[in-house]
Amino acid sequence: MIKRVDHIALAVKNLDETLKVWHNLFGLKPSKIEIVPEQKVKAAILRVGRVKIELLEPVDSESTITKFLEKKGEGLHHIAFEVDKINEEIIIGKKVRNGLVGKVGFIHPKDTSGVLVELVQK
Repeated sequence: MIKRVDHIALAVKNLDETLKVWHNLFGLKPSKIEIVPEQKVKAAILRVGRVKIELLEPVDSESTITKFLEKKGEGLHHIAFEVDKINEEIIIGKKVRNGLVGKVGFIHPKDTSGVLVELVQK
């Protein structure tokens, strides 16, 4: 069952440049920046109240974010909801993996009116 919105993720081409823009426009600074090898991205978290903005830059040409950027350009990649029991939820490929914010799994956009949904268990 969904507890709350955890974060909104944006695919970006250049994390450092995007961080400058978000800082200049909104005064936001990253609370965390790290490479997530399993997802082949460099990710930054910007906190806005209880919700986070996650910026995702690919670090490998085989990253799903690389493919997303090639197909759709920069912008909204997914919305993430915090759940209690991720293994009981329906996810793409039934695979739970480690992400920047905990255990994560995805629900395909075809099942959610075109929006990629990430489920997060902390």
